[in-house]
Amino acid sequence: MQLMVGFEKYMKSTNLDQTLLELVKTRASQINGCAFCLDMHTKDARANGETEQRLYGLNAWRETDYYTARERSALELTEVITEIATQDVSDDLYDNVREFFDEKDFVDLVYAINTINSWNRLAITMRAVPGKYQPKK
Repeated sequence: MQLMVGFEKYMKSTNLDQTLLELVKTRASQINGCAFCLDMHTKDARANGETEQRLYGLNAWRETDYYTARERSALELTEVITEIATQDVSDDLYDNVREFFDEKDFVDLVYAINTINSWNRLAITMRAVPGKYQPKK
Protein backbone atom coordinates (compact mmCIF):
# COMPACT_ATOMS: atom_id res chain seq x y z
CA MET A 1 0.00 0.00 0.00
CA GLN A 2 2.85 2.38 0.80
CA LEU A 3 4.22 1.88 -2.71
CA MET A 4 0.89 2.91 -4.25
CA VAL A 5 0.63 5.91 -1.91
CA GLY A 6 4.15 6.82 -2.95
CA PHE A 7 3.06 6.91 -6.59
CA GLU A 8 0.21 9.27 -5.62
CA LYS A 9 2.60 11.56 -3.72
CA TYR A 10 4.89 11.63 -6.71
CA MET A 11 2.00 12.56 -9.03
CA LYS A 12 1.33 15.64 -6.89
CA SER A 13 4.91 16.79 -7.48
CA THR A 14 4.69 16.65 -11.28
CA ASN A 15 3.83 19.39 -13.76
CA LEU A 16 0.58 17.61 -14.69
CA ASP A 17 -2.38 19.69 -13.60
CA GLN A 18 -4.97 18.23 -11.27
CA THR A 19 -7.82 18.75 -13.76
CA LEU A 20 -6.07 16.58 -16.33
CA LEU A 21 -5.15 13.93 -13.78
CA GLU A 22 -8.73 13.63 -12.52
CA LEU A 23 -10.03 13.27 -16.09
CA VAL A 24 -7.50 10.51 -16.74
CA LYS A 25 -8.32 8.76 -13.46
CA THR A 26 -12.04 8.98 -14.08
CA ARG A 27 -11.81 7.75 -17.68
CA ALA A 28 -9.67 4.74 -16.79
CA SER A 29 -12.04 3.94 -13.92
CA GLN A 30 -15.02 4.09 -16.31
CA ILE A 31 -13.35 1.63 -18.66
CA ASN A 32 -12.39 -0.70 -15.81
CA GLY A 33 -15.79 -0.46 -14.13
CA CYS A 34 -14.36 0.60 -10.77
CA ALA A 35 -17.21 2.17 -8.82
CA PHE A 36 -15.03 3.07 -5.84
CA CYS A 37 -12.55 5.01 -7.96
CA LEU A 38 -15.31 6.63 -10.02
CA ASP A 39 -16.91 7.87 -6.81
CA MET A 40 -13.58 9.19 -5.53
CA HIS A 41 -12.30 10.85 -8.67
CA THR A 42 -15.53 12.49 -9.76
CA LYS A 43 -15.82 13.99 -6.25
CA ASP A 44 -12.19 15.13 -6.36
CA ALA A 45 -12.71 16.59 -9.84
CA ARG A 46 -15.78 18.54 -8.69
CA ALA A 47 -13.92 19.78 -5.60
CA ASN A 48 -11.17 20.96 -7.95
CA GLY A 49 -13.68 22.96 -10.03
CA GLU A 50 -14.49 20.47 -12.78
CA THR A 51 -17.91 20.94 -14.38
CA GLU A 52 -20.73 18.44 -14.32
CA GLN A 53 -21.01 18.69 -18.11
CA ARG A 54 -17.43 17.56 -18.66
CA LEU A 55 -17.74 14.73 -16.14
CA TYR A 56 -21.01 13.49 -17.63
CA GLY A 57 -19.64 13.65 -21.15
CA LEU A 58 -16.32 12.00 -20.39
CA ASN A 59 -17.23 8.56 -21.73
CA ALA A 60 -18.12 10.26 -25.05
CA TRP A 61 -15.26 12.79 -25.09
CA ARG A 62 -14.61 12.30 -28.81
CA GLU A 63 -18.11 13.57 -29.64
CA THR A 64 -17.90 16.80 -27.64
CA ASP A 65 -15.97 20.04 -27.73
CA TYR A 66 -15.63 20.26 -23.92
CA TYR A 67 -12.00 19.12 -23.80
CA THR A 68 -8.79 20.76 -24.96
CA ALA A 69 -6.55 19.13 -27.56
CA ARG A 70 -4.07 18.34 -24.77
CA GLU A 71 -6.78 16.65 -22.69
CA ARG A 72 -7.98 14.72 -25.75
CA SER A 73 -4.52 13.34 -26.40
CA ALA A 74 -4.21 12.28 -22.75
CA LEU A 75 -7.67 10.67 -22.79
CA GLU A 76 -6.87 8.70 -25.94
CA LEU A 77 -3.60 7.51 -24.42
CA THR A 78 -5.50 6.57 -21.24
CA GLU A 79 -7.93 4.43 -23.22
CA VAL A 80 -5.21 2.66 -25.18
CA ILE A 81 -3.02 1.95 -22.13
CA THR A 82 -6.04 0.80 -20.11
CA GLU A 83 -6.93 -1.64 -22.89
CA ILE A 84 -3.33 -2.43 -23.89
CA ALA A 85 -4.10 -6.14 -24.37
CA THR A 86 -6.35 -5.31 -27.32
CA GLN A 87 -4.72 -2.12 -28.64
CA ASP A 88 -1.29 -0.71 -29.27
CA VAL A 89 0.11 2.76 -28.74
CA SER A 90 0.43 3.63 -32.41
CA ASP A 91 3.12 5.91 -33.75
CA ASP A 92 0.41 8.47 -34.59
CA LEU A 93 -0.91 8.46 -31.03
CA TYR A 94 2.59 8.67 -29.58
CA ASP A 95 3.42 11.62 -31.86
CA ASN A 96 0.14 13.34 -31.00
CA VAL A 97 0.69 13.01 -27.26
CA ARG A 98 4.29 14.20 -27.56
CA GLU A 99 3.04 17.40 -29.23
CA PHE A 100 1.48 18.33 -25.89
CA PHE A 101 3.77 16.64 -23.36
CA ASP A 102 7.53 16.93 -23.14
CA GLU A 103 9.58 13.87 -22.19
CA LYS A 104 9.15 14.20 -18.41
CA ASP A 105 5.45 15.05 -18.58
CA PHE A 106 4.87 12.17 -21.00
CA VAL A 107 6.56 9.69 -18.66
CA ASP A 108 4.61 11.13 -15.71
CA LEU A 109 1.36 10.81 -17.65
CA VAL A 110 2.10 7.16 -18.45
CA TYR A 111 2.86 6.53 -14.76
CA ALA A 112 -0.38 8.27 -13.76
CA ILE A 113 -2.40 6.11 -16.16
CA ASN A 114 -0.72 2.94 -14.93
CA THR A 115 -1.20 3.97 -11.31
CA ILE A 116 -4.96 4.46 -11.66
CA ASN A 117 -5.24 1.17 -13.51
CA SER A 118 -3.47 -0.51 -10.57
CA TRP A 119 -5.76 1.24 -8.07
CA ASN A 120 -8.80 0.10 -10.09
CA ARG A 121 -7.65 -3.50 -10.00
CA LEU A 122 -6.94 -3.34 -6.28
CA ALA A 123 -10.27 -1.69 -5.43
CA ILE A 124 -12.29 -4.11 -7.56
CA THR A 125 -10.48 -7.19 -6.30
CA MET A 126 -10.65 -6.12 -2.64
CA ARG A 127 -14.33 -5.16 -2.91
CA ALA A 128 -13.86 -1.50 -1.96
CA VAL A 129 -17.30 -0.03 -1.26
CA PRO A 130 -18.07 3.27 -3.01
CA GLY A 131 -19.99 6.18 -1.59
CA LYS A 132 -18.29 7.20 1.64
CA TYR A 133 -15.27 9.01 0.23
CA GLN A 134 -15.15 12.76 0.74
CA PRO A 135 -12.50 15.04 -0.78
CA LYS A 136 -10.06 16.80 1.54
CA LYS A 137 -10.87 20.43 2.06
